Amino acid sequence: MAAAAAAAAVGGPQPPQPELPAPGLALDKAATAAHLKAALSRPDNRAGAEELQALLERVLSAERPLAAAVDSEEAAAAGGGGGPGAAEEEALEWCKCLLAGGGGYEEFCAAVRAYDPAALCGLVWTANFVAYRCRTCGISPCMSLCAECFHQGDHTGHDFNMFRSQAGGACDCGDSNVMRESGFCRRHQIKSSSNIPCVPKDLLMMSEFVLPRFIFCLIQYLREGYNEPAADVPSEKDLNKVLQLLEPQISFLEDLTKMGGAMRSVLTQVLTNQQNYKDLTSGLGENACAKKSHEKYLIALKSSGLTYPEDKLVYGIQEPSAGTSTLAVQGFAGATGTPGQLDSSDEEDQDGSQGLGKRKRVKLSSSTKDQSIMDVLKHKSFLEELLFWTIKYEFPQKMVTFLLNMLPDQEYKVAFTKTFVQHYAFIMKTLKKSHESDTMSNRIVHISVQLFSNEELARQVTEECQLLDIMVTVLLYMMESCLIKSELQDEENSLHVVVNCGEALLKNNTYWPLVSDFINILSHQSVAKRFLEDHGLLVTWMNFVSFFQGMNLNKRELNEHVEFESQTYYAAFAAELEACAQPMWGLLSHCKVRETQEYTRNVVRYCLEALQDWFDAINFVDEPAPNQVTFHLPLHRYYAMFLSKAVKCQELDLDSVLPDQEMLMKLMIHPLQIQASLAEIHSNMWVRNGLQIKGQAMTYVQSHFCNSMIDPDIYLLQVCASRLDPDYFISSVFERFKVVDLLTMASQHQNTVLDAEHERSMLEGALTFLVILLSLRLHLGMSDDEILRAEMVAQLCMNDRTHSSLLDLIPENPNPKSGIIPGSYSFESVLSAVADFKAPVFEPGGSMQQGMYTPKAEVWDQEFDPVMVILRTVYRRDVQSAMDRYTAFLKQSGKFPGNPWPPYKKRTPLHPSYKGLMRLLHCKTLHIVLFTLLYKILMDHQNLSEHVLCMVLYLIELGLENSADEESDEEASVCGPERCHDSWFPGSNLVSNMRHFINYVRVRVPETAPEVKRDSPASTSSDSLGSLQNSGTAQVFSLVAERRKKFQEIINRSSNEANQVVRPKTSSKWSAPGSAPQLTTAILEIKESILSLLIKLHHKLSGKQNSYYPPWLDDIEILIQPEIPKYSHGDGITAVERILLKAALQSRMNKRIIEEICRKVTPPVPPKKITAAEKKTLDKEERRQKARERQQKLLAEFASRQKSFMETAMDVERFFFSDSPENDIPMEITTAEPQVSEAVYDCVICGQSGPSSEDRPTGLVVLLQASSVLGQCRDNIEPKKLPITEEEQIYPWDTCAAVHDVRLSLLQRYFKDSSCLLAVSIGWEGGVYVQTCGHTLHIDCHKSYMESLRNDQVLQGFSVDKGEFTCPLCRQFANSVIPCYPGSNVENNLWQRPSNKSLQDLIKDVEELQGRPGAFPVSISSETNLSKEMESVMKDIKNTTQKKYRDYSKTPGSPDNDFLFMYSVARTNLELELIHRGGNLCSGGASTAGKRSCLNQLFHVLALHMRLYSIDSEYNPWRKLTQLVEDMNSQLGNEEQQAEVPILYRDVTSLLLIQILMMPQPLHKDYFTCIVKVLFTLLYTQALVALSVKCNEEDRSAWKHTGSLKKSTYDAEKSYKVLLSFVISELSKGKLYHEEGTQECAMVSPIAWSPESMEKYLQDFCLPFLRITSLLQHHLFGEDLPSCQEEEEFSVLSSCLGLLPTFYQTEHPFISASCLDWPVPAFDIIAQWCLEINSFTEKHAEQGKALLVQESRWKLPHLLQLPENYNTIFQYYHRKTCSVCTKVPKDPAVCLVCGTFVCLKGLCCKQQSYCECVLHSQNCGAGTGIFLLINASVIIIIRGHRFCLWGSVYLDAHGEEDRDLRRGKPLYMCKERYKVLEQQWISHTFDHINKRWSPHYNGL
Repeated sequence: MAAAAAAAAVGGPQPPQPELPAPGLALDKAATAAHLKAALSRPDNRAGAEELQALLERVLSAERPLAAAVDSEEAAAAGGGGGPGAAEEEALEWCKCLLAGGGGYEEFCAAVRAYDPAALCGLVWTANFVAYRCRTCGISPCMSLCAECFHQGDHTGHDFNMFRSQAGGACDCGDSNVMRESGFCRRHQIKSSSNIPCVPKDLLMMSEFVLPRFIFCLIQYLREGYNEPAADVPSEKDLNKVLQLLEPQISFLEDLTKMGGAMRSVLTQVLTNQQNYKDLTSGLGENACAKKSHEKYLIALKSSGLTYPEDKLVYGIQEPSAGTSTLAVQGFAGATGTPGQLDSSDEEDQDGSQGLGKRKRVKLSSSTKDQSIMDVLKHKSFLEELLFWTIKYEFPQKMVTFLLNMLPDQEYKVAFTKTFVQHYAFIMKTLKKSHESDTMSNRIVHISVQLFSNEELARQVTEECQLLDIMVTVLLYMMESCLIKSELQDEENSLHVVVNCGEALLKNNTYWPLVSDFINILSHQSVAKRFLEDHGLLVTWMNFVSFFQGMNLNKRELNEHVEFESQTYYAAFAAELEACAQPMWGLLSHCKVRETQEYTRNVVRYCLEALQDWFDAINFVDEPAPNQVTFHLPLHRYYAMFLSKAVKCQELDLDSVLPDQEMLMKLMIHPLQIQASLAEIHSNMWVRNGLQIKGQAMTYVQSHFCNSMIDPDIYLLQVCASRLDPDYFISSVFERFKVVDLLTMASQHQNTVLDAEHERSMLEGALTFLVILLSLRLHLGMSDDEILRAEMVAQLCMNDRTHSSLLDLIPENPNPKSGIIPGSYSFESVLSAVADFKAPVFEPGGSMQQGMYTPKAEVWDQEFDPVMVILRTVYRRDVQSAMDRYTAFLKQSGKFPGNPWPPYKKRTPLHPSYKGLMRLLHCKTLHIVLFTLLYKILMDHQNLSEHVLCMVLYLIELGLENSADEESDEEASVCGPERCHDSWFPGSNLVSNMRHFINYVRVRVPETAPEVKRDSPASTSSDSLGSLQNSGTAQVFSLVAERRKKFQEIINRSSNEANQVVRPKTSSKWSAPGSAPQLTTAILEIKESILSLLIKLHHKLSGKQNSYYPPWLDDIEILIQPEIPKYSHGDGITAVERILLKAALQSRMNKRIIEEICRKVTPPVPPKKITAAEKKTLDKEERRQKARERQQKLLAEFASRQKSFMETAMDVERFFFSDSPENDIPMEITTAEPQVSEAVYDCVICGQSGPSSEDRPTGLVVLLQASSVLGQCRDNIEPKKLPITEEEQIYPWDTCAAVHDVRLSLLQRYFKDSSCLLAVSIGWEGGVYVQTCGHTLHIDCHKSYMESLRNDQVLQGFSVDKGEFTCPLCRQFANSVIPCYPGSNVENNLWQRPSNKSLQDLIKDVEELQGRPGAFPVSISSETNLSKEMESVMKDIKNTTQKKYRDYSKTPGSPDNDFLFMYSVARTNLELELIHRGGNLCSGGASTAGKRSCLNQLFHVLALHMRLYSIDSEYNPWRKLTQLVEDMNSQLGNEEQQAEVPILYRDVTSLLLIQILMMPQPLHKDYFTCIVKVLFTLLYTQALVALSVKCNEEDRSAWKHTGSLKKSTYDAEKSYKVLLSFVISELSKGKLYHEEGTQECAMVSPIAWSPESMEKYLQDFCLPFLRITSLLQHHLFGEDLPSCQEEEEFSVLSSCLGLLPTFYQTEHPFISASCLDWPVPAFDIIAQWCLEINSFTEKHAEQGKALLVQESRWKLPHLLQLPENYNTIFQYYHRKTCSVCTKVPKDPAVCLVCGTFVCLKGLCCKQQSYCECVLHSQNCGAGTGIFLLINASVIIIIRGHRFCLWGSVYLDAHGEEDRDLRRGKPLYMCKERYKVLEQQWISHTFDHINKRWSPHYNGL
């Protein structure tokens, strides 16, 4: 239908063209286009233009089923399936044709591309794209490069990383605004516009005509398609449908943008041309369709709460009024005059639905201009309306990409940025309503980061479009929608509003795109300056910040545990960090120099105003409301940070920006409240509020938040403390911490506000806070480098850290755009100064360490700062960890043996502005507290800890270090009574107060207190006491009460309303409370000074009388150079000595008094009275001690059991492998009494020992696993590399498994199946490997153990149903038990006795024994427990591997299959042991897995089962080996049945295992040797045959000749030359050598054969057999393997096996042939063997030859070799398509064994419910897979039904893994780790070493 309509449209206006049927259209379009282009090229082109317009009008008409399809879904369903689609395509075809002007579209594209002048890359990407960021080249921190530009540029040695884009981005290569030109890639360095030719006019002429119509058409579609949702839920389905239909159009535009600069500039013209827009869209024409469309547009505008100003009413963004804005907080209801009232559906409904109480809107002023920011939009160009619809449709990805693709065009960039700003408020509204706010946020940022990172552009928009006003207003509006009344302080009357953290806007971080844009533009200096200069903006911003002041208020639950733990706190912390702190850091980064003082003054001024408003709003006077805390005080923190900056960088006078005392007193209250609450939370006083309150306390100090939270708070408190009265400050601290009542001399007291159990920790908290307050210098004079160093030392002291965790833990300036780059130069230099790098360590079988940094010794010695550690620890245990490490260091370096106290560290000097802070240390209140606490500690009052003492001493020491200049009145008279009566101390200087004696103290105590009874001087009134000289009686805190009165007066004076009465203080703790038992006044006799208390304390701590002796009496030098290393580390005693020494240094008086006190004999310390509470704790201790002893006893018992177990295990070994010396004595039965002792086993479950019997067999704990490791051996030494280009591929044809497979199938093609299955071994792939931990258990015990595991509901890492368990003793993973065969040691010795039978006799015996069926000591017929177990274990072994690895016969289920499988299990285990030993037996010795070997038991099980199948004596290969068959022809004659495999084609090792397993067990050593000797003759013959085939014709005839001469000599049978010549002459009779012509080159070995090389060849051919045989002999008879050099391995092994005659002399070169011992005449039997071959090669010469040349020299298996740099792997594989599903996998992985590329978890490649990795692990490794996850750089191990993350073999420069490539730093191969991985693979120990296994349910 559509096609016909279009044809009619074409036919209309052009009479010469008759209407054509549809098929002819294509030709026709081209002709029309050419015709039109010609018409338009004429000078007078009006006619052509009209013609084109008419054509486009028809082709692109919006009267199309599309609108219908969208309007109602039914129509879409019914309205002709392909209708819309076909029409769309048609229209697009027309456009393409017209653009190309009659030519081909492709050629047109190419032509346009040639004129691309753009020097920018501008590649746009979407989320999850892998891009790069180079900090060395970036000017803006958001700079990013696509991979191609990055690799084409030179970034060697730069600080770069790879990252996965979260929101999408664009490549900045070539943009010098964002990055330095040195970093441009090769493509974008050269291009400059000079050498690009001008664009010919006619090339793009058609585009200029066609595109406006096309874009208008698109806009019409968008208008048509948008339906205002009826309810408040946009029907996303509809929107998506419209977008899907428009996909081709938008893609077409996107393709146009990719044609380069020329086309982009045409598009820019079209999009920004206002005239075009007006003509086409105004809807004024007579076209009904256009009218309708315009109406829809107006409706859409209105429903968005926007007005379309008619031209009469022109105002708003376009023509801003001049001058800076005077912007104020603006309510939604403001500017009532404008028609822009938000209609209710938008905002108010939301309020109603939230139901969060009455929301209070803040209305301050209104100006129309302001309202226009929010409500007015006027579109003047296509671009503006396109953006409008893009927002309306919630930023469809395609549209975003199109709009961004245009950005390289400079003119467009400016126009688009202005348009974006103009729509900013609309964006915010859409975002708030959106249901997909996450996706939308990402897309918004995708756009805005491209626009606002460019300083020039940001500045321009700020000046021309008031960007800052718009942003601040929009943010303010956004937050206003979720305000609630603040409940802080005065709940009823509070006027303050805060954001509600539970609302989606905050909880889901919906605000972040806008905030991040704001932070982004503030990073540009020119923009930030405008912001800081604009008072109106600052006021508005402070209003915005105050919305967060006091949010998320916590109220302490006192009775019930809170029902529902709200998790909103994280939203609150994130909001403060992102919306308040980061903009603050951005602004601070521009206030670095003196010239910017004015800015700071502005901020501080408006900040203080906002704070004052806040205090008024919450009705705050001087006492905070009890039991509530908010962690969010952004206004305080703004104020603090700008103060700090002012003093540090701008040289501002601090006092000029500080408020009056009253304001300071108010300012300090809330930050102090937070510090006290932290202590309360850690004292578990908030435990009823749930875990979340702990979370808040931790987040507050956590590294990402601390420098925007706790640091400014502490700094603000330091500032307040330095300016307020110190006594007032100190008493406030103790009052806030609720420990005032505790600070009494009396031994009992009452605390009205604290429970006794919390007192101690709150006191510790208060003192620790004071120490931090007084010692922290972060903002008080430390330089940036010193701060960095202190932070780093603190983190390293807690724990060794990796480089990345250090980067993360050190609070950098949190604003990412501040230019302080993590990992910057100073970071690295400080790190290398304070820490040593510990390279990654590998303990074999242990966990893998990462590269760690550990503090240098001198750092522990001089820089360890406990205060900094306490400030920065999130978990209390980290403080302990730091102290433990410090203790260990002191022990190790021999500096201090005991338990040290935290060291006292010298501080950086204070900045002069903050000198007042030190007055805190010299105020009487603090001295009273210190004195009281020292006294209480000395008197052993309860609730005091060592920590309290430590902090008290720390404070005294701080006071001594920071004392005022020498006391003026050094020798002043002791103050008389006229000095203040109530005062304890005469002055305020600590140095002089230390020596001041206090005689009596008046205290208030409960009547029950012991002090009341002893009150002797009660009669004397206090006055008479006062008259005593220096009486110093005082009530503890009367002083503080005085101070409070004074401050109350200050407040009253300064409060402007005189009528304001001071509120009565209900919570005052200074008046004695009326409740509780009566308090009476008692007077205590003290007679101590701080110095005397310290000296007594020294005695108490050391436990000796008179332990303190002033050191300067012996060595006067001490007073001259006081810094003595001996005092720097130690415990309390050292601290006291150090303090006394400092006190003596500071004044002569102190020195004298110390000496005096020491002369007096100290009275004994009063004996401790034990109170009930203390008794309780003592009991507890005692109980603990007893429990500990019990535990020790148990452990010791267990250890001894284990030891005895180990010893018996050793005995068991000796029984299996007699490697103990006493068994090496040659046994002669006659001399030694036969001791019949059975092997004894320990059961690790029931603990009994005993032999294994048939009724109650004992078993060995084993793990059976299928293994394909052997199959991975290759025959070349060069290891295979992981493919990293398309050319490199890995073909598995040269692996051992493949070769064996080929061989077996070749044999099966020509020979009898049953015979083939006895001629080879299987198990190279999927063989069963058996390993044990060496522990034994009764099989019935094991069964009950499994039963208990089954009933145990605890989730184990293994599956009990599959028989898996862990060894009860050593917890090693296991899945079966092999029964131990009952037997005694005597047997062992008997069987080894050499008998003197001849070889011939032995051969006969062997044959007879093999013929006897079931000749087994345990009769199979009677079912015993043992035989049952043997059968079940055999079943387990079979089930371990898959069917395809067991069944090789052509007739399924044939017994030969089982037979083959069983002896192959033995072969697999022997071969693997050989590999574990490095592929040879040179090292000798007992089995490396000595105790761990279970081959002996395994052999018994296999032999038992093999003997169930007897080989028909006709076919027993033993005969063919040891007898000459008279009538050869009769055997070869039967043509119809397939022949047996010729004996020379058989695998000798397989024959060995068959022969031995068919013999009755245990086997006699002689028989073993006999079998080996016979088989060796066959092996040697095979070697000769192979050699003869390998060499060429001349060599052969030469050898044939030389050998035949010697045939008659006596040792001809032992000369390889003779034998070789005989073999050659025998085989020459057949056709074996005849194929030479064709095969010559392939077979001929290039070397000439010398006798030495031939001898070497023969030895190498035979060695694998000798190795396996020796191992077997070692396991069966327990003989040691001798060690030897590699060259002599052959001779040593052959003599060990008894092949070499003992008298053989080793002088002359060793000849392998001398080991031969032919059972029958050599030449006869060789002739017989060769005959079989000849008869086969008659027909199949080729195959006959292939089967003879066996490659028996396999190299050890290896994993693939990986490239040095991880990037090479990543770049190739992360974009590689999967060969199965041809998609790029989401999680690509590559197998490290064979290099196969697989989709991890990919459903696309799932087969029968198995995902691809699991499937591959079964096919490639028989259930074991090792995969490298490309996107994560980690290795994952699949073992059967479980998997585990192994770790990574790629580490960065700091020895760290980068899992998931989060950091994106370059990674390098760690060879040691890879070796460990390979070792675990080869030794099959994944199960034992890796602990964290989980089931994968076939889903990987």
